[in-house]
Amino acid sequence: MENKTIKWGILGAGWIASQFARDLAHAQDVELTAVGSRSKEKAEAFAEKFGFARAYGSYEELVNDAEIDIIYVATPHPSHKEHVLKCLRAGKAVICEKPFTVNVKEAEEVVQFARENKIFLMEAMWTRFLPVIRKVREWIAEGRIGEVRLIKADFGFRTGVNPEGRLFNPALAGGALLDVGIYPLSFASMLLGANPKQVLSTAQLGETGVDEECSILLSYEGGQTAMLNAAIRLNSGSDAFIIGTAGSIRIPSFFNAKTATITAEDGTEETFADDRTTLGYVYEAEAAGQYLREGKLESDIISLDETLQLMRMMDGIRQQWGLRYPFE
Repeated sequence: MENKTIKWGILGAGWIASQFARDLAHAQDVELTAVGSRSKEKAEAFAEKFGFARAYGSYEELVNDAEIDIIYVATPHPSHKEHVLKCLRAGKAVICEKPFTVNVKEAEEVVQFARENKIFLMEAMWTRFLPVIRKVREWIAEGRIGEVRLIKADFGFRTGVNPEGRLFNPALAGGALLDVGIYPLSFASMLLGANPKQVLSTAQLGETGVDEECSILLSYEGGQTAMLNAAIRLNSGSDAFIIGTAGSIRIPSFFNAKTATITAEDGTEETFADDRTTLGYVYEAEAAGQYLREGKLESDIISLDETLQLMRMMDGIRQQWGLRYPFE
């Protein structure tokens, strides 16, 4: 598969699918093969807008398209397990929009099937693949800020309460943690590991019963700390700070990072900027294609074991709040 053009399918035709499809058109060595939706009309409109060759009015038709190499699953959180398994059972490689599933039990079932059947599977944590985040990891590996001791990362926005909408409906696994809290959690995991010694958290549960704001404190064996916040009713911004013994790094809007500034102990600064014209999903798409060409079954940037541990951590955090979804 060394020089193979990767043929993509997208399962779902909503907002996040549109974002990904827009970027996929700019990826190298890809073919926009098909999109599947529960509505034939919606699929056809999506295919026409983004240049996909075929449109299907069911997910079954999509996963059974023999030409497709990999499918991007872009449906609501509670549907991820069902839809990823549908793809895997048809022998399709998958990248699944985060959160990977709604809890670790579902995640374990999906990962076990993929591993037993030797099919590529990855959580679509696109932030990890951005040039700025790669540069930040290089700076840290080079010892530019010494030993990392403290992470601070927020992702919060204020939106109106819609009890039936996916952000506020418990039946759709709504709330800040799964929707945006996964970003700061994954960011901390990337830098300090997925196994903190202690996890402390608090949340404001709103009128619909989901977490509208949450704060998480992670403590690690080596004494490092991560202070993380997420919200859907509070505009806390989305900046991240990495503080080391010999300097610090600031990443504005870290989840879709376009710049990062490193500050040395003596106060001198250096900024790395990504002048991309795409949204940034293109990098994870190209990485997934390369993994397939190399015959890999998972990513070395976001491993399935790390995805499982992040889901396990989020389960524990919700347990601290007493938040269970109706379907659990």
